[in-house]
Amino acid sequence: MEKLDWIILSGTLLFIVVYGVWKTRGNKNVNDYVLGGNKSKWWTIGLSVMATQASAITFLSTPGQAFHDGMGFVQFYFGLPIAMIIICIVFIPLYHKLKVYTAYEFLERRFDLKTRTLAAVLFLIQRGLAAGITIFAPSIILSAVLGWDLKTLNIIIGSLVIIYTVSGGTNAVSVTQKQQMFVIMTGMFIAFFFILGYLPADITFTKALKIAGASDKLNILDFSFNPRSRYTFWSGITGGMFLALAYFGTDQSQVQRYLSGKSVRDSQLGLIFNGIFKIPMQFFILLVGVMVFVFYQYNPSPLNFNPAATNAIMESSYAEDYKLLEESHKNLEIEKKIAQDEYSSALDLKDQDVTSEAKNEMLLIIEKEKNNREAAKAMIKKADDVVETNDKDYVFIHFILNYLPKGLVGLLLAVILSAAMSSTASELNALGTISALDLYKRNKKDEYSPEHYVKVSKLFTLLWGIVAILIACVANLFDNLIQLVNIIGSIFYGNILGMFLLAFFFRFVKGNAVFIAAIITQVVVVLVWYLDWMGYLWLNAIGCALVILLALVLESFDRLHKTPPIKTV
Repeated sequence: MEKLDWIILSGTLLFIVVYGVWKTRGNKNVNDYVLGGNKSKWWTIGLSVMATQASAITFLSTPGQAFHDGMGFVQFYFGLPIAMIIICIVFIPLYHKLKVYTAYEFLERRFDLKTRTLAAVLFLIQRGLAAGITIFAPSIILSAVLGWDLKTLNIIIGSLVIIYTVSGGTNAVSVTQKQQMFVIMTGMFIAFFFILGYLPADITFTKALKIAGASDKLNILDFSFNPRSRYTFWSGITGGMFLALAYFGTDQSQVQRYLSGKSVRDSQLGLIFNGIFKIPMQFFILLVGVMVFVFYQYNPSPLNFNPAATNAIMESSYAEDYKLLEESHKNLEIEKKIAQDEYSSALDLKDQDVTSEAKNEMLLIIEKEKNNREAAKAMIKKADDVVETNDKDYVFIHFILNYLPKGLVGLLLAVILSAAMSSTASELNALGTISALDLYKRNKKDEYSPEHYVKVSKLFTLLWGIVAILIACVANLFDNLIQLVNIIGSIFYGNILGMFLLAFFFRFVKGNAVFIAAIITQVVVVLVWYLDWMGYLWLNAIGCALVILLALVLESFDRLHKTPPIKTV
């Protein structure tokens, strides 16, 4: 990295931290610290909600996901607008009417303390793990490509977030996320236009899309009913909807964003804003990945984008075999460029037969290249079974570091770290709030001053920040980071959502039935995931449906058991 990149990177991050601390100084009570004094306007809520969900994983993994697998991942978000409408109609008015600080406070009012505590504990488990991953994700990748120490990076990112989140609470998270979203989207648009500018002179954006389409990267919709397929229209519209309902409706890291609204209308408009713009944002980020794919059809790329994996095998007994694979990869890249040029020329001629023949030749070479990459992964795994062979998370960062000009590298690294900070800040803020109010305050018999609970909230936020850093320091990657976070959410969210739906729509169901049903459901969902019986998105619907069904059965059985027998004369 050049000196200019360091200046832009460090300056951006320091500005966000200092601004967050300065802007939100002087919180005096729990309402100010937890809900920001209910001063947030709808656009602040909308940007804060988007920034909370759009972690560094989004901007590292999503382009790599598109590079390898195309645009199909966008189907994951198809259920989100439906979920936003349901939350605006059902959840928000009720939360505001009851004047709750946390989502789980509502469960106690509807059921009992143990149900509230169970939901809070499930949240703390899954969100605590996710907080560690949102720190770990950019750290592991930046450490691999820049040679920085992994644990040092974890501590730096976690500490920066802790400083302003502990200091300013919800308000600090919200005001800094506006700046972070500006940095993030500016950086992504600049990267997109640079990618287009780096393509050959005769490759227009339209041609680039045709090349991507011919390479099966623009297959957006999959209407198959295969439950083992991770991303289909049906899994997105159902499983994705349930995940979004649970995440935005019951996850305190999101609920706290819109509970800080000035009014019910501001909270609703903020979520509608997210529902309208989230899918286009994800579509654009995937499109960036697709354009990176087109770029690498004309420019050299490594056999595996993870430099740590390459280093591991080059230091092993498989080094010579790997060099032969690399030589084959280089030859295929030359053939691929020629095939791409022939396909591009065929498009200009508008000859269907010539175009089809050129496309088939291009696809044949791309398939050979894919097989080479898979062979490389298998060889790396033999050489070192610990190093990460799945390089989806390294594709975009490889392009940034090797092809963007001075200054922009620092800006894009600031994008990645800003996204990590914004998402982690929301998580720590929510974890501290739940620990202080749902567990500490609610289960403590003595009442203390408002200042005491602010201090306790800050202390728990600090403790969770330390826990997140520790999790990041011992975490291990598997598969793709963005999928990892969604898998963790899917294991817990459906169950929690079902508890809330029981509270909203099944008034006769009591706390004991819900509590037992939730425990059984959680065990079943973990087993289904562990045995890999279906794609993880379906776990949300399964968990939600199962807890509702079990609770209804248990409540009906309990009522039947308690009903006195009819006396006969």
